[in-house]
Amino acid sequence: MILAKPSAASRERILVGAADMISRRGLNATSIRELAKHAKAPLGSTYHYFPEGKQQLATEAVRYAGAAVARILRKELDAGPVAGLRAFLALWRGVVLDSDFRAGCPVLAVSVEEPPADGIPPALVAAAEVFEDWERLLTEALTRHGADPDAAPGLAALIVASVEGAIAMCRAKRGMEPLDRVARQLEVLIVGALDDSA
Repeated sequence: MILAKPSAASRERILVGAADMISRRGLNATSIRELAKHAKAPLGSTYHYFPEGKQQLATEAVRYAGAAVARILRKELDAGPVAGLRAFLALWRGVVLDSDFRAGCPVLAVSVEEPPADGIPPALVAAAEVFEDWERLLTEALTRHGADPDAAPGLAALIVASVEGAIAMCRAKRGMEPLDRVARQLEVLIVGALDDSA
């Protein structure tokens, strides 16, 4: 799990549980009752904190998970883009292995589901914002450490997309080789981008 569960049956605990459940089963296959049960929270408390129901809970869970990952990235990127990449990879490695390949990224899980015909759900908008935030953090770190400012956004998008895709492949293959391969290639690209600026 991305986040440690708080001990009290609080709003945060429900968000953590919902993010974890979405990362395992997706959003469309999960009811608000199941999200509450997974978070070990009463259904009444869930509706108290999220009166708009499942979409509100999912949207806030995606934002919460995204912010937790961004905090880790922000901290580790201070040491450089390779350190940030390694932290990003280690986080997802832990999620996948700790769940015995049952969980992945809740942001990706929301992103790959078919939206309703009548509009874009707020959880999908939140997922796009989270991806943009992660890319922005990586772009800023790459640029700060000497990468070409014009090339940095593309490399940041490649990092996020590659890691997210590798997580899905690891779950399907029930092994970490896809993430390991992507890690090696991304490190080479990052080091190359920083060396080119020297």
